[in-house]
Formats: sequence, structure tokens, C-alpha cells
Amino acid sequence: MLQDTSKRTAIQWAEGLLTLFIGLVIAHLGVTLFLIAELGSDTFTIFIQGLAKTCGISIGTCHVIILILLMVLMLIFTKGYVKPGTVICAFCGGWIIDFFLFLFGEDVLASSSMGVRFVVMFLGCVVLSFGMSIVIQSNSGTGPNDLVAIILTDTINKRHKVQFKWVRITCDLIFTVTGLFMGGIFGIGTLTAALVTGPLVQRFLPVSKRIIQRCFPSL
Repeated sequence: MLQDTSKRTAIQWAEGLLTLFIGLVIAHLGVTLFLIAELGSDTFTIFIQGLAKTCGISIGTCHVIILILLMVLMLIFTKGYVKPGTVICAFCGGWIIDFFLFLFGEDVLASSSMGVRFVVMFLGCVVLSFGMSIVIQSNSGTGPNDLVAIILTDTINKRHKVQFKWVRITCDLIFTVTGLFMGGIFGIGTLTAALVTGPLVQRFLPVSKRIIQRCFPSL
């Protein structure tokens, strides 16, 4: 799944970054569906949602600010983790969420039944997973928020052995608890994202790989 990108040509990088951006748009459409369902979302979005409420700014603006801050810290204190795609994720993800929230309306499901909310939430999980699989297959970088656990794992492993999953779980718990204290929404959607997203991404990876290879054979 992961490939060495050090020998990529400019055209291959352009194709890879375009693929990543398409995946990013799809993934954040899924995040938006989680948000409008109001049944809870993924752990990092809970943190962003709570922080946005506390600061009185839009979720998208808060998302961009936090990811840029994380990326700057990574550029200063680490080496080799930030790729071109990381920059795109940092600057574009939040605005994509704000665009879809504006398009649909944040309260579009305010009078909808719980059944409709569940359907939208699960659809969000499927869309998010498919988008994530495209981002992964682009092999052009990932969001700074996803790099946090990777960097911490590598840093800790220099002195003590620790599995990535435990570091990721700890990061997710910190994001969730902090977000809850600031007003983020935790619910069945959060549990669904935690339990279903991983297996769905795994299922979509070969599908997205075939699609990408048809569109960009050189990748």
C-alpha cells in the first residue's frame, strides 16, 4: 500500500496530490454528514467541534487553524513527516467542511426523526471511509492530526517499546475528553466511527486502488 515517493516525477506528484484532494473532499463530506446528524462524530472532530464552540468560530476555521499549528510544530521539531499532501490537508480540510455545512445547512436535520439521523450518520461513515481510502492510496501525505500518534510512537520507541494502537487510543481519548468539556458531541456516531471506519477503509482500499490506477496509471 505504501510506496517510496522519493523518485516521483512532477507529473506523478501532481496526479498524486489531485487524487489526495479528491479523497479529502469525499472524506470531509462524510465528516459533514456526521456533524449534521448530531449523533456524535470521530474523536478529532469532537475536539474541533468543542473548540469552535468555545472560541465562537466555525468548525472549518477552527480545523484549519489547529492543523496549521500542528504542521508548523512538526516542521520545527521533526523531520520527514510532513509531505506536500500534509499541507493540502492542513489548509483545505476545514474549508471543505464549512462549504458542505453551508450547502446543506447545519440544522437541516433539526426536525428529522432518529431513524433519518441514523441513516445519515451511517452514510457519513461509509463516505468518510471511502474518502480516507483514496487519500491513503494517493501516498502523498496525511493530515497533521493523524501524524500526531505516528510521531509520538516513533519518539517513545527510541527509549521504550510501545505499539502504535495504544498511542492512537490515548490520543483519541485526549481529543474526545477535551472536546466534550468544550461542548463537542459524543454519541453513537462516535462509537460507529471507532468500530466501523477501520474495517470499511480496509474494504475500500483495493477498490480505490483500481479506480486510481485506471485514472492515473503512472501512480
